[in-house]
Amino acid sequence: MQTRNKFFDDMSQLMTNAMGVAQGAKTEAETAMSGMVDRWLASRDFVTRDEFDAVRAMAQKAREENDALAARLAALEGKSK
Repeated sequence: MQTRNKFFDDMSQLMTNAMGVAQGAKTEAETAMSGMVDRWLASRDFVTRDEFDAVRAMAQKAREENDALAARLAALEGKSK
């Protein structure tokens, strides 16, 4: 006949509870770290990808317009000489 030992039952229950507490602490630490990273990123002047792409497109357009104006100016200067 197999008898259950109260000591082993108590140890098993203690380990189960300890694992639950450890899992809860892990989840809480991950949440706290995620919040800290989010606050740190929000306090920096980072731009979103959409904002970056918009400014990049504006710079490209300005560069093309500048090249066109430089070519037009060179053509006008060539005619005046």
